[in-house]
Amino acid sequence: MPSIISVADLVKRYGPLEAVRGISFEVGEGEIFGLLGPNGAGKTTTVEILEGLRRADAGSAVVAGVDVVHDPQAVKDRIGVQLQASAFPENFLAKEVIDLFALFYGRRVDALALLAAVDLADKAGSRQEKLSGGQRQRLSIAVAMVNEPRVLFLDEPTTGLDPQARRNLWELIRKIRQRGTTVFLTTHYLDEAEILCDRVAVMDGGRIIALDAPGALVAALLARGFTKPALQQQANLEDVFLDLTGRELRED
Repeated sequence: MPSIISVADLVKRYGPLEAVRGISFEVGEGEIFGLLGPNGAGKTTTVEILEGLRRADAGSAVVAGVDVVHDPQAVKDRIGVQLQASAFPENFLAKEVIDLFALFYGRRVDALALLAAVDLADKAGSRQEKLSGGQRQRLSIAVAMVNEPRVLFLDEPTTGLDPQARRNLWELIRKIRQRGTTVFLTTHYLDEAEILCDRVAVMDGGRIIALDAPGALVAALLARGFTKPALQQQANLEDVFLDLTGRELRED
């Protein structure tokens, strides 16, 4: 598939600290791509460069045809960004939040259709601060889709969500990809990355230390002789929880 993100020899320094140390990778158009790594690995800095929020010191990065190193402002019309915690104006209805962000982009959008796409049509007339955690995350994604982005950046999208809301958001991410949007995901939940991502890059110490499909990375680990106590377990506690309580969303 053609690349929609191309990064080559990217470097970012903060004084003597080299937070990103010459990384290179590509993301295919229509892919769900995960960037993984421990705190301090350089993930946030890398993503902020790709989003045009931070300037690189060296190297190149092209996102949806825009050279973000030399023209970081231009990429904002071609991407959507969902932050881990979003701040919306108080007393705004969910529909009004969508209309407000459409105004920022100079666009006319069908707010109800966007809310329906994230299963929030019935909350169009609800004040955004009264929404549950899962509903606010879905509203954040709807806002990020206002400008019909070619690439959607998701930052820890399921942090703090209950199992039903978490699984629901996974399905939403898959639907977004089916519409042709590339999804760039950061998460600390490795099971989430394994289930959702076509490929993942593992970052540590400012470098990418592995990049492949999740299954291929697991197979390579086993090929190196890795073993752990075998658990012939076909389900886990989350499966038990969902079986007992159901998979439907519980909205407050």
